[in-house]
Amino acid sequence: MSKASRNRDARARIAEMRALEARRARRRKLFTWLGAVFLAMAATAAIVFEVVSGTGGKNGTTGSHPALKLGPLSTLGNLRPAPSPGANGFEGVPIPPGTPLAGTSSGATGRAVDGIRCQTNEQLLFHIHSHLTIFVNGAQRQVADGVGIPGSRVVNSALQGGTCLYWLHTHAPDGIIHVESPKHRTFTLGDFFDEWGQPLGPSVLGPVQGHVVAIYNGKLYEGNPRDIPLNAHAQIQLEVGKPLVAPERITFPGNL
Repeated sequence: MSKASRNRDARARIAEMRALEARRARRRKLFTWLGAVFLAMAATAAIVFEVVSGTGGKNGTTGSHPALKLGPLSTLGNLRPAPSPGANGFEGVPIPPGTPLAGTSSGATGRAVDGIRCQTNEQLLFHIHSHLTIFVNGAQRQVADGVGIPGSRVVNSALQGGTCLYWLHTHAPDGIIHVESPKHRTFTLGDFFDEWGQPLGPSVLGPVQGHVVAIYNGKLYEGNPRDIPLNAHAQIQLEVGKPLVAPERITFPGNL
């Protein structure tokens, strides 16, 4: 074979190798693009699923929520000083001396509420606590114990029994709302009242009708009280009627 023929063959082989490498590069780019598209679609699907599974509460409350709109308490005028919170209960939190706002007879009995299930064991992946204080015409009312624990009963001042445990529940009439969920989600006061079987809105607080004043961490909450998020160590106060009472604050014990 002549030198010229060998050169032509070498150039042909080089051209073929370059063409093969170009095809491989195009395939790699295609696979990378398809992978990115797949990941984007999966992320979008996950977000949609979370939003859908986290909604559906009564009056359209659960799910994603806008930033809290908080204002100064001064717009409420003169507030009566908060009363003595009462003696500590077994959770280390004061139990107010008033009567419960409502019982639990109309509460959830095991079926899912606002996407919140009732399970036979604790779900502690997402585990936080909020505190709720209630005043009606200046008198403090208790948050019932056993909300979210159907079938439970008080024996010797302690809550016992129960067929299952909702992700939102109370163990004592001290206002502590336990959030124990298998997933991270923004739970709201509306979710809790739905489990309790009690209405909540701008003009209703359980069995009480009237303008509802909501205080969140010492500031006036300017919105539907159903949408108040149950964040970690949130201190929430709801009031109907006069006189209005200054926000009561508790100290969360170390185990909460």
